[in-house]
Amino acid sequence: MAHPAQSREPHALHDRAMENIRFIRETMERASAFTAVPGWGQVAVGVTAFVASYLAAHETTPRRWLFVWLAEAIIALLIAGWTLDRKARATATPLLSGPARKVAFSLSPPLIVGALLTAVLFRSRVTSVIPGVWLLLYGTGVVTGGMFSVSIVPLMGICFMVLGAVALFVSPPWANWLLSAGFGGLHIIFGIIIARKYGG
Repeated sequence: MAHPAQSREPHALHDRAMENIRFIRETMERASAFTAVPGWGQVAVGVTAFVASYLAAHETTPRRWLFVWLAEAIIALLIAGWTLDRKARATATPLLSGPARKVAFSLSPPLIVGALLTAVLFRSRVTSVIPGVWLLLYGTGVVTGGMFSVSIVPLMGICFMVLGAVALFVSPPWANWLLSAGFGGLHIIFGIIIARKYGG
């Protein structure tokens, strides 16, 4: 008959091994994913986007409409950068880490393309498709960059792309409100989810 101490020892070894495996897996997940996405920062960006959409809807010329949204883009970048830095410091996540660089390099090209297409489309007086282009390209960047972040981020990008596809085929006033639903509503909804699930 086995001694009680001998029968407990294999269980103790098994439990320690499982804890070690769990720790290694969690450490690898943290190392391969950028988790400093600022949820409350996205909420703030969403609020400013609602304000911008309201102001833009009351502008009488495409130039003034574009100016409002470009001003919003600058404000959103400042908010996102500041809140990203704060969360990264709070979670001790280096902003120049491998996952952070992958997110930045995946998100940047669609945004750059969006800026170039905006200039070309505005110059060609084809402003009606700009909202759809913005939503589609931003969504594309969020999907690709989100592959190196928390799992809910790519889903947010897909939602942006769906709105962008719809915005390409509706009248300009509706396209402006789809911008509001995307940059305002989606940022707030997913920002709250990220803040509650992943902190900050």
